[in-house]
Amino acid sequence: MIAPGVVSDNIPRTSTDWLRSSGLKALRVGGKALLPIVQGGMGIGISGHKLAGTVAALGGVGTLSSVDLRRHHPDLMDKTRDLTPGTDAKDGINAANLIAIEREIGAARAVSGGKGLLAINVMRAVTEYASSVTRALECGIDAVVVGAGLPLDLPDLAKDHPGTLLIPILSDARGVQLLVKKWERKKRLPDAIVIEHPRLAGGHLGAAKVADLNDPRFDFENVLPQVRQFLKDAGIEKDIAIIAAGGISSYEDIARLQNLGASAVQLGTAFAVTHESDAHAAFKQVLAEATPEDMLEFTSVAGLPARAVGTPWLRAYLKIEPKLQAVAHAKSRCTKSFDCLAQCGLRDGLPGWGQFCIDNQLAAALRGDIKKGLFFRGSGPLPFGQQIRSVSELVQRLLTPQSALAV
Repeated sequence: MIAPGVVSDNIPRTSTDWLRSSGLKALRVGGKALLPIVQGGMGIGISGHKLAGTVAALGGVGTLSSVDLRRHHPDLMDKTRDLTPGTDAKDGINAANLIAIEREIGAARAVSGGKGLLAINVMRAVTEYASSVTRALECGIDAVVVGAGLPLDLPDLAKDHPGTLLIPILSDARGVQLLVKKWERKKRLPDAIVIEHPRLAGGHLGAAKVADLNDPRFDFENVLPQVRQFLKDAGIEKDIAIIAAGGISSYEDIARLQNLGASAVQLGTAFAVTHESDAHAAFKQVLAEATPEDMLEFTSVAGLPARAVGTPWLRAYLKIEPKLQAVAHAKSRCTKSFDCLAQCGLRDGLPGWGQFCIDNQLAAALRGDIKKGLFFRGSGPLPFGQQIRSVSELVQRLLTPQSALAV
């Protein structure tokens, strides 16, 4: 046995050897035993089929980000680029993104070769959340991961797909208890729950405001045992895997979190800077070279805290943000006309929220535009420092104790 209960058909031989040598526990979910490593969903387009498929091929969980995936398909961009803002444009762009979801799932499946597990991350806060979930389910995705809001309706959307794993992202024990109790009434439990630490993760953060990021209720030392105890008291501890996310960069981090009750860990930035990442080379370099001093916490266009690299655009924006918020007003129509946030500080004129178009800034980042892009990044160090390495090298390093690496 390489580790308790490991099913070798899901993990390639090389990865099996790494896991056996590590002494870490396998992630057991959906009847599969996997590497205890989950690649987080990163949009726009950072975690596409190449990255997700490669992670799955090694026996881990590879995750596509559903948001605006048409940007990876030139023909879909050509069809939607010059549409005049309005209902027809919105319908056309949304349809293109659904086609892109289908293509990306198929391409990721081809890369994975049937190994590991393929997931798709869909933000609850986007207007086309339900249609994106439905299309992914129809395409046979292994798991649906939902964050940026409580997905209380996810069991309803997936009622005809009992074999698909459902994985919400939450940040504290209270949220877990609320969601589980609501889902139990719908006769379905989460197959796993991602516990994301707002102070350590990148992107949109699971706290009400920036001042809450240091609240001790989010600390893994508190939330993981609390969640594990709740599941145990409810008699469902063995039914739901716990995945810790935020600030993880080493074998020692994984071992510590498994000792606290986590089944696996989720990483974003570390995978974003691999060779197989679907991002532009300049994007990877920006994230790899950023120091802790470069990280800025701010209120995103969705009204929630966010963490990103302090690029020229972000620093310039933050200087004028108070003036923009002071004159915030609802726009008569959005120039994007597509699957965007259900509530947007710029479009809806919400004072105190971000006053910029997040799609414009993230699309610029995807293209590697350092001057105009918004580059989300976690707060922790990267396993290889400023080096861009392969997914295989990253996974091996995460499964290898520091003492063994030094030999």
